[in-house]
Amino acid sequence: MKVAVYSFHQFEKPYFDQVNDDTQQLHFFNVELSLETAPLSVGFEAVSLFVNDDASAPVLEVLHQNGVRFIALRSAGYNNVDLDKAKQLGIKVARVPAYSPYSVAEHGVALILALNRKLIRAHSRIMEQNFSLNGLTGFDMNGKTVGIMGTGKIGEVMARILHGFGCHLLAYDKFENEEIKKKYQVEYCDCTSLYQRSDIISLHLPLNDDTRYIINASSIQQMKKGVMLINTSRGALVNTNDVVQALKNGQVGYFGMDVYEEEDGLFFEDHSGEVLQDDTIARLMTFQNVLITSHQGFLTETSLSNIAKTTMYNLACFATDKVSENEIKM
Repeated sequence: MKVAVYSFHQFEKPYFDQVNDDTQQLHFFNVELSLETAPLSVGFEAVSLFVNDDASAPVLEVLHQNGVRFIALRSAGYNNVDLDKAKQLGIKVARVPAYSPYSVAEHGVALILALNRKLIRAHSRIMEQNFSLNGLTGFDMNGKTVGIMGTGKIGEVMARILHGFGCHLLAYDKFENEEIKKKYQVEYCDCTSLYQRSDIISLHLPLNDDTRYIINASSIQQMKKGVMLINTSRGALVNTNDVVQALKNGQVGYFGMDVYEEEDGLFFEDHSGEVLQDDTIARLMTFQNVLITSHQGFLTETSLSNIAKTTMYNLACFATDKVSENEIKM
């Protein structure tokens, strides 16, 4: 079966080389799927997509016309796919539901620690032979209250790690995880209570109509002054411009983001020789209490290996008329 792999990055190649036995004919494209690039799918039965590929209704129409009948996502999230349109067209969609919850949770904790102990600023000073400690004071994680918004696989690992630090854990989710309540003394509460009581808030929610911009000017105003916000989930959970204003007035004391609502066309690419056109992220980069990473929470050897294996498995299932357990029910 011929497969068009969109948004392919060099860091993925070694892991696909390990698991590809040439049963599926993979053709790699280092461009994102869009209306402009959808014609590249002519003659392919399947496409493989990454997090910022556009699988909206108009794009799916083109894919279908070109003969595509299967989408193999190389991600857990699927908010970039119009599932209703895919069902209407008879295009099946499968994902990688759990490549490694540890990778994302551990990256979230890394952002917390780096912001708290001002590691980036400290390293920059040392490189300039400035060994002063002034302005580098952090706080003990032990005893701090952390609000975890979303307690699926990643949120559960986050709770496990932070429990080890001695944090008091609050959680918000539609479905309570009984295991983490017992093991890590996680207390479930509503959003308002979580906002008001948390020293640190970490986002692990899916992006949908209910969660889009769940962090906004109104919710930020309910938080403790100087709160630390961490987002390793989906960029549009956060109204970034509202966070900028809250950073300016001190309501938000720290902000760590691995995802960004306008990351399409920005993250995953080298723009070092260009003028930065995004005024919002340019403003964020001026704050010393902001730490930005370019959607690298998933970027571990374990995750990349699991993504490649599961993607190839999903493709093999479709090619042999089997139903993968990773297929999204529509």
